[in-house]
Amino acid sequence: MQDQRPVRAIAVPISGEYPSASLAGNKVLQDTYRLLSMCLGFSALVAGASTALKLPHPGILLTLGGYFGLLYLTHRNRNSGWGLVSVFALTGFMGYTIGPILSAYLSLSNGPALVAATLAATSVSFLGLSAYARSRAAPDMSRYGSLLLVGIVTAFVLGLAAIFFQLPALSLAVSAMFVMLMSGLIMYETQNILNGGETNYIMATVTLFVAIYNLFISLLQLSGFLFGEDG
Repeated sequence: MQDQRPVRAIAVPISGEYPSASLAGNKVLQDTYRLLSMCLGFSALVAGASTALKLPHPGILLTLGGYFGLLYLTHRNRNSGWGLVSVFALTGFMGYTIGPILSAYLSLSNGPALVAATLAATSVSFLGLSAYARSRAAPDMSRYGSLLLVGIVTAFVLGLAAIFFQLPALSLAVSAMFVMLMSGLIMYETQNILNGGETNYIMATVTLFVAIYNLFISLLQLSGFLFGEDG
């Protein structure tokens, strides 16, 4: 299989004030999870269609332009009904970009099992990290906001360098970095919502969706390297 260097989306933590958890925070989290589940389902349908139709990857420039353009549109309309339209357009577009990547992995002799295992690992990781972030045993992730920001931007830049300069080893290192960073981002954003640092469920959905998206493609690339078998 040709080495895959997926273009990752970037989401950065936004620091906020952290009063004690409130009913409002729980309400935002519930709305976020509800919208997130719908966006994940929609993105999966688009990814499935993209894979079945063997649509070509849009390329790095169109991918980045489409992502940041739709992200800006979603942020601008976050307090209106158009924000919901934008977030579905954004997550659908991201689903389309992952289709060609899935096609490449599914072409391996053990590809379907590899993709299924990675999807299961991503789901379990998200659910586990979300539950842990809400528990009393979890550390206060607000103190790591700046560290996450620097790490995500650094990994994003290194990921682009791995694509442009065709560096497979760097690409794998970036995938490992993204697994750790996205795990931290899921915990950070969950606490951020509960403690009132993020009160807009549309933007909270975008952050968690991007974290899940990056976690999945990073785990898939690492799994493909470790366990992939050419067909």
